[in-house]
Amino acid sequence: MQCGQLLERLGLNAGRPDSESGVYMRFMRSHKCYDIVPTSSKLVVFDTTLQVKKAFFALVANGVRAAPLWESKKQSFVGMLTITDFINILHRYYKSPMVSARNPSVSHWSCIVLQLSLKPPNNFDGFSRSLFDAVYSLIKNKIHRLPVIDPISGNALYILTHKRILKFLQLFMSDMPKPAFMKQNLDALGIGTYHNIAFIHPDTPIIKALNVFVERRVSALPVVDESGKVVDIYSKFDVINLAAEKTYNNLDITVTQALQHRSQYFEGVVKCSKLEILETIVDRIVRAEVHRLVVVNEADSIVGIISLSDILQALILTPAGMRPGCGPFP
Repeated sequence: MQCGQLLERLGLNAGRPDSESGVYMRFMRSHKCYDIVPTSSKLVVFDTTLQVKKAFFALVANGVRAAPLWESKKQSFVGMLTITDFINILHRYYKSPMVSARNPSVSHWSCIVLQLSLKPPNNFDGFSRSLFDAVYSLIKNKIHRLPVIDPISGNALYILTHKRILKFLQLFMSDMPKPAFMKQNLDALGIGTYHNIAFIHPDTPIIKALNVFVERRVSALPVVDESGKVVDIYSKFDVINLAAEKTYNNLDITVTQALQHRSQYFEGVVKCSKLEILETIVDRIVRAEVHRLVVVNEADSIVGIISLSDILQALILTPAGMRPGCGPFP
């Protein structure tokens, strides 16, 4: 799509600053969730009768972070199995029935501890709604995934995430007027979390890290050495390696020991400074394909965390006058 056509579709006048501040918001309103679905992608679906251990091993084998759950009796999707569920099970039942001879099914665990999240908040169908609605729903409900369901067949087509949405937006940014806030730094914009940051140390036992994940409801923990320098990061996705290595019955090992099993393609912690501008931050997080940046000072000590959710809030919802925790679904 040519720049002029794009501006016309968004109803923008490049010479009006007030229009420029809401350009990304209007772009999102002009595209449906279906527009973002790739022509080819992997989607793993589990039946609720599947043994939960096998389900988590299947997540590892397929390299996915979550899978919709299908209940044959209801002939419908009833939830989603995620790495967060794996963490909740380990946290609650460490050294107990997860590895028992019973090998309970997903449906058994769902009645006890799994926090099923596929039921779309506010009846979000994820197909015909706009990407703006998707961003609002993800942030308002503090969730990381929305299903794209075919309204005719009822089949799950795709799982919409913050990462996919931001990458889609960034593809078109060069064709749109650049809002003034893109040239402001994180400190001026106040984007990110800078107080009471959850972190761990290299010798922290994995079971303690899991406790922090559950209690603080965070998706990653910076690993900080004795001098306060950020040396690594332990994310929820790293926890799935416990299933891959079948070491989930020994959670007293340290974070450093657990991270020895991490993929050789890990390129280190992706960092930024509070003095870097938002445009740079967006480019870095999209190129690195990570879910957050660790904000550090000149000594490489942790200052804060900026997540994909923080960035989408700043680019799309804040210009629309919607702050975190705002009112009803638009």
